[in-house]
Amino acid sequence: MADGWRPLPFREFVLKIHSRCDLACDYCYMYTMADQSWRLQPRQMPRTVVDQAAARIGEHAHSHGLTQVKLILHGGEPLLAGTDFITYAVGAAREAAGPGTRVDVVVQTNGLGLDHGYLELLARLGVRVGVSIDGNAAAHDRRRKHPNGLGSHAGVAAALRRLDGHPQRGDLFGGLLATIDVRNDPIAVYEALLTFNPPMIDLLLPHGNWTAPPPGRVPGSPETPYADWLITVFDRWYQAAPRETNVRLFTELMHVILGGTSGTESVGLSPTAVAVIQTDGTIEQSDVLKSAYPGAPLTGLHVARDQLDAALAHPAVAARQLGIRALCDDCLSCPVHRVCGAGHYAHRYLAGRGFLGPSVYCPDLLKLISHVQAVMAADIAALANGRA
Repeated sequence: MADGWRPLPFREFVLKIHSRCDLACDYCYMYTMADQSWRLQPRQMPRTVVDQAAARIGEHAHSHGLTQVKLILHGGEPLLAGTDFITYAVGAAREAAGPGTRVDVVVQTNGLGLDHGYLELLARLGVRVGVSIDGNAAAHDRRRKHPNGLGSHAGVAAALRRLDGHPQRGDLFGGLLATIDVRNDPIAVYEALLTFNPPMIDLLLPHGNWTAPPPGRVPGSPETPYADWLITVFDRWYQAAPRETNVRLFTELMHVILGGTSGTESVGLSPTAVAVIQTDGTIEQSDVLKSAYPGAPLTGLHVARDQLDAALAHPAVAARQLGIRALCDDCLSCPVHRVCGAGHYAHRYLAGRGFLGPSVYCPDLLKLISHVQAVMAADIAALANGRA
């Protein structure tokens, strides 16, 4: 490019192997928000599309000299695809990548289908498991329900106990994903998650934007309900000795504050390196963009005819790789913009303006980051004084 910018290759590939789910979570960006294209997707990815997707991933890895990539089996609910299909998909991806590229596979599941048979299969395939659970039964069942309205916590908790007790737990258990609901007690949620001994907890802000704001977040309001919730958990997590688990949002923030790069698109200025392949083989940007407007993630590309490099050239993908050059003036004037990075790209959307603006969570992010910075600065100062 004329200004010296060059696209970075994709290193993470989300394969939407099943487009339906056996839960009806009321905050799901796939089924309850602006983009309803899931209705047009085949229920399950055809094996021909699996082969095409695997070939494109292998081609991309080889052309960019990638020795390691990450494959995320996603949905809907990926375990609904069945054990034979998952075995086929993992094998196809690794065969296409060849011996020169390691394919690390993760399945992100609601946990309901995670029985002993699936655990044995995933252990044999070397697939790590991430499970979605929102805390204790009261917190989880508030929003993660079966289609008949009954809560799902009991089934997920049983699956997590099986996972925690598996002989190959260390290789299998990737972590927990919990979506924040500020009505739930933060400490009760965090300590409920700890009971499953997770190696990592991913606390997610519920998806929303300036046009369709998340619960409890009034666009433009100085109130900070999500920061207040997260700060309570941060202090509990940070002060624990020994450290009980890795909370991804907190460790990412600390890493970026200390001058490192972010490994998540939720914070920081690291370029996006994720491509999504839908059940029908279309190549998309982050599926979270479905929370903004119909067609937001589309690229017009398909694995049957297009290389993944074509997606790198898409203007929207390029915009998400530009880092600080993609921030608006309001963000650039903020003292924490290099840490915040304007937050998650999907959370910046405003009808008529697009994604060129700050996150709808701007006050929350500023307060949370400032708190983490202050805590770290105090500890660093204390260490320095102790050495003196």
